Amino acid sequence: YIFLRRITIDMSVQVENLEHNMAKLTIEVAAEELEKALDSAYQKQKKQISVPGFRKGKVPRAMIEKMYGAGVFYEDAANILMQQTYAGAVDESGVDIVSRPTVEVTQIEKGQPFIYTAEVAVRPEVTLGKYMGVTVTKIDTSVSDEEVDAELENQRNKNARTVTVTDRPVAEGDTAVIDFEGFVDGVAFEGGKGENHPLEIGSHTFIDTFKVKINEIKAKELPELDDEFAQDAAGVDTLAEYKEEIKKNLTEKKETEAKKTKEDEAIQKIIDKSKMDLPEAMIETQCETMVEEFAQRIAQSGLTMEQYLQFSGMTIDQLKDQVRPEATTRIQSSLVLEQIAKEENIEVTDADIDAEVEKMAKAYGMEADKLKEYMGDAEKESMKKDLAITKAVDLIMDNVKERAKAKKKADAEESTEE
Repeated sequence: YIFLRRITIDMSVQVENLEHNMAKLTIEVAAEELEKALDSAYQKQKKQISVPGFRKGKVPRAMIEKMYGAGVFYEDAANILMQQTYAGAVDESGVDIVSRPTVEVTQIEKGQPFIYTAEVAVRPEVTLGKYMGVTVTKIDTSVSDEEVDAELENQRNKNARTVTVTDRPVAEGDTAVIDFEGFVDGVAFEGGKGENHPLEIGSHTFIDTFKVKINEIKAKELPELDDEFAQDAAGVDTLAEYKEEIKKNLTEKKETEAKKTKEDEAIQKIIDKSKMDLPEAMIETQCETMVEEFAQRIAQSGLTMEQYLQFSGMTIDQLKDQVRPEATTRIQSSLVLEQIAKEENIEVTDADIDAEVEKMAKAYGMEADKLKEYMGDAEKESMKKDLAITKAVDLIMDNVKERAKAKKKADAEESTEE
C-alpha cells in the first residue's frame, strides 16, 4: 500500500498501545465514503470489462457485481480509502510514527463502515547516559614523507600517457580492452554483456562470474618527477611546492577523517550508556531505506538490483541482514542526539535555516530564494531537525576529553567513571 493523498473525510481513529513501542491504529471510515470508493473503483475498471450485449465500458456496476460477486471492487476501493485516510489518521492519532505501517482490512461490506488497522512503531523514549566530557581516542593526523611520495606517485600515474602494447603479455597495471559476458551457474544473465570495455588489471573492479576476451593491451608511460611535471599537474612552479601542497591536502583529509572517527566513537559511547527499546518495525524500515539507497547508487553505474542479486547470489532479505547493524546504529545515533538537543534546549533559528539554504543553493547552482520556494513545510522541518542534531554533535565534541590509544586499565577506569 502507498499512502499519498490527504483528503478531509468522515472517519474516526482509535489508538491501542502495544509492547516494545508498537501501536495499533484502528481507522473506521463511514459507509458513505466506502460507497464513493466502490464507485471510483468501478469507474476505473469498467473500460476493461466486457459483457455480451453491452458495449465495452458501458456495463452497469450492478451487472458486474452480480456476475463476479459483490466483492469484485473491494480491493481497489480499500486501497483508495487507505490512500485518502491514512495521513489524516496519523495526524489525528497524535502518535509519533517511525515505521511503515502493517495494514489489515478488518471490515469491508456494502452499507457498512470500512474498518482497517495499521500496526506501527512509535518513537522510543531515550534515557541518556553520560554525554558531556566523553573520552575519545586521540588520532595522529601528521603526514609522513612516505605518504607524500605515495600520493605523488598516484598523481604521476594519473598523468601517465597511454601506449598500445604488442610485444608482451598483459601485466599488472595495464589497461585491457575487453569484451565480457556474465554467467551465473553457467547461464548468461540479462544486461551482463559488453564490448570494448577498458579494465585496469589489478584494480579488482570486475567480478569473477564474467568470461572475458582481451582485444587490446594498453600500458602507462609515466612522466618524470620534476618541476615540469609539477607545473603540468598542479600549476605550481616547482616539485618542492607541489609536495608541500600534497602534504597540506593530505593533512586536511586526515583531520576531516579523524574528526568523523572521534564523533563516531563519542556517539557510540553515549549509545552504550543510554537506554532505549527499539521496535523491530523501526529497524526493518531503516533496513529497507538503506537497501533502496544502495539500489539508487548501483543504478548510477547501470546495474539493476535484480542483476546485482543475480550475480552476487544474495536475496533482498540477506542484503537487509547485512545492513542491519548499521541501520541499528543510525537509529540509535539519531535518537540520542535528538534527546541531547531536547535536554540542552538547542534551538535552530531562522538565520540557521537561511544559512543552510544558502549553502545548498550554492551547491545546486541555484538562487537561495528560488530553492526556498520549492521547499515545503516537511522539508523545512527535516532541515531543522538535522541542524539541531548537528548542533548536538558540536556540543558533545566541544566537551570531549582526548587520550592516547587506550590501555586495558584506562578503559576499565573510564568505564567505572562513566
